[in-house]
Amino acid sequence: MNVSTTFGEDPAAMARRWLDAGARRLHLVDLNGAFAGKPVNEPAIKAILKEVGDEIPVQLGGGIRDLDTIERYLDDGLSYVIIGTAAVKNPGFLRDACTAFGGHIIVGLDAKDGKVATDGWSKLTGHEVVDLAKKFEDYGVEGVIYTDIGRDGMLSGINIDATVKLAQALTIPVIASGGLSDIADIERLCAVEGEGIEGVICGRAIYTGDLDFAAAQARADALNGDA
Repeated sequence: MNVSTTFGEDPAAMARRWLDAGARRLHLVDLNGAFAGKPVNEPAIKAILKEVGDEIPVQLGGGIRDLDTIERYLDDGLSYVIIGTAAVKNPGFLRDACTAFGGHIIVGLDAKDGKVATDGWSKLTGHEVVDLAKKFEDYGVEGVIYTDIGRDGMLSGINIDATVKLAQALTIPVIASGGLSDIADIERLCAVEGEGIEGVICGRAIYTGDLDFAAAQARADALNGDA
């Protein structure tokens, strides 16, 4: 039995909510697209871009498998396209995307115990996440989103050690993801920002209320001297 939780019926209104709360970048995932291998929720994505695309950078992953899709999304106002499974299975596609759309391509690497997973986390590969990230850095990706799939959605805390290890191996920024649960996680990440960690994706915790997003952003700003 597949069980899902819906936190809002109006994606554009939800995007406005997080922008008003102080978000610096909006992270979108076409979950249906990730499993279908092609875009599924384009109307909702376009509505979000129409609502906030001129005010905040927006990045999107899920179901992006060809250059035409990337071009269409960027033309719609998307700032960054996240390539995950397709990058691992077809590195040539990622290289071509970086060549054609330099500055707009982020690679999403999902891993468990240091090994990369694909296909919505359903398949564990033999690739070491650090080795693959360094290879993709050479292709020209703008950054890496690193998700610890053993923690994502579990509110069990960010895997700081693994995230720092990856960031130290690269010269491009790393965005942490998976398991963010409270202000303490924000403080721990801010303490290692200098290692190359650009930010963190706040997902389930801000929808369940476990993390007050506005308070978390304010705390990060204070620690980084941006307040």
